[in-house]
Amino acid sequence: RLHRQGLPGKPDLVFGPRRAVIFVNGCFWHQHDCRDGRVPTSNVDYWQAKLARNVERDARVQTELAQAGWRVLVVWECETKEVEQLKQRVVSFLDE
Repeated sequence: RLHRQGLPGKPDLVFGPRRAVIFVNGCFWHQHDCRDGRVPTSNVDYWQAKLARNVERDARVQTELAQAGWRVLVVWECETKEVEQLKQRVVSFLDE
């Protein structure tokens, strides 16, 4: 099943029997530490506040899922370019 109702944060992929979820996060919107995760140089106050709320929400959601017994994997947009590496990471996560 790809999606499941009622889980915090609406994970992109849900593996119910394995109690595992995967989020595929955009580097900009979720502020990954890569070149795509930079804050724009115009309207800086607005963007810093908005993106900080996203990061805070992500942390809260991951904590809620962990407390409910779910394992969480975050895949960053920039990581999707290395398909074999990503495949190994996802397989390893699901086999835990």
